Amino acid sequence: MSILDDHRWSSLKGGYKVTYDPRPALRALAVSYDDETIWNELLNELHHQGDLGDASYAAIPEIVRISREHVPANWRVYGLAAIIEEARLLDDRNPPIPDWIEPHYKAAWQTLFHLALRDLETEACETVVTSALAVVALHRGMLSLARTIMCSEDERAEMLLNYLGR
Repeated sequence: MSILDDHRWSSLKGGYKVTYDPRPALRALAVSYDDETIWNELLNELHHQGDLGDASYAAIPEIVRISREHVPANWRVYGLAAIIEEARLLDDRNPPIPDWIEPHYKAAWQTLFHLALRDLETEACETVVTSALAVVALHRGMLSLARTIMCSEDERAEMLLNYLGR
């Protein structure tokens, strides 16, 4: 049985803390991987101002599975996974990963790490590179580095100037 066949999907909550079943969006993503509308729905529904729900964790394994087929992976898979993982680690108001999802989530992160390394070998697009680097840093347990990477170039330049005392 696929994880998508589990009856618990219909009662999952998203980032707005209301019921959100991401399966229709995930099925659409499998058909139209670069469709911005689908990605925007997932980005908006799975994370809201630092808030996550169990749907946030459940969607990651399927998004990663779909992304394996694409070279490079869409930068949004890295960005969304990094945002969800960062919020999971930083905010104890977010729910823990449900037991039935946890092995899939952990396996997806291992795959995501390898996809990021693969794409970093060849990609020059700044958005792909920064998102993939954030995934690598999070996978290695370097939360502060990941947070720095996810900042804008202007924010990183300001941090550097502050560090240098200028």
